[in-house]
Amino acid sequence: MGHEGVKISGREPVLRVMPMPADMNGNGDIFGGWVMAQCDIAAAIPAMRRARGRIATVAVNSFLFKQPISVGDIVSFYAEIVKVGRTSISVDVQVFAERNPSHPVVVKVTEAQFTYVAINDDGSKREVPAP
Repeated sequence: MGHEGVKISGREPVLRVMPMPADMNGNGDIFGGWVMAQCDIAAAIPAMRRARGRIATVAVNSFLFKQPISVGDIVSFYAEIVKVGRTSISVDVQVFAERNPSHPVVVKVTEAQFTYVAINDDGSKREVPAP
C-alpha cells in the first residue's frame, strides 16, 4: 500500500476524503448520511463527464454498509458507469477505507449504485449525448 493509498484494478479513485470528528454519529462511527453524500458526489463525477453537462440524482438503487468508517480513515471512492440509457446514467460506487497508518490495512466499507438523469438549465430532461 505505502503512501500511494488504495488502488483497485489499476483504477484511480474519483474522490478521496478523510472524515473528521464532526462527521461522527453518537456511537463514534462516521454518520451514514455523510457516507451517502460522499458517494453521491463520487458517482456524479463520471456521470457529469458522460452527460457533458448538468445532471440530477433520480435514484439510489442500492446502498450497502459493509463496515463502519472511523475518524482518521482515508476513504477512497471508486465510481464506474454501468449503464447509459436515453436520458439516464447509472453508476456503481465502491468505497474502501485505509486505516491504522503504522500497519496499513484496507477494507471495503460501502457499495452503492446511483442513477442520474441528464438535464437542461431549466431542469427538464435531455438526451445523453453519444460517446
